[in-house]
Amino acid sequence: MTIDLKMLAWAILLGLVYVLVAATFATLQRGLKWNAGNREGELKPLSAAASRADRAYHNFLETFGFFAAAVLAVAFAKLNTAHTALGSEIYFWARLAYLPIYIVGVPYLRTAVWIISLWGLLQVVEGLF
Repeated sequence: MTIDLKMLAWAILLGLVYVLVAATFATLQRGLKWNAGNREGELKPLSAAASRADRAYHNFLETFGFFAAAVLAVAFAKLNTAHTALGSEIYFWARLAYLPIYIVGVPYLRTAVWIISLWGLLQVVEGLF
C-alpha cells in the first residue's frame, strides 16, 4: 500500500475522531438524554469549546472529500510519488494539529495550520498533472 493510501486511511480515522470529539463536547453540555433522544425542539447554543469542536469537524469535512478524491485518483492513475506522499503526510499531520488548536481557540495559528493542510492537499493534486 502506498503512503498516500495509508495517509488516507489515517485521515478516515482522524475524521472519526473529529466526529467523536464534537459529539462528546455537545453531549457533555446538553446531556446524555439529549444525545439519545430525538433532538427535537429548541437547542441552547453550544459553549465556546463545543462550538469550536463542531466547526472544526465541519471544516474537516470541507477538505476531506477533496483529499480523498485526490489520493484515490493518484493511486488509480499510478501517479504516486515521493512528492504526493509528502503532500498526503502534510495534510494528515496538519489536520491532526488543527483540532486541538481550534478547540483551544488560537486564531492565527489555526489559520496557519489550515493553510499548511491545504498546501499538502494541493501537493497531492499536483501529482495528477
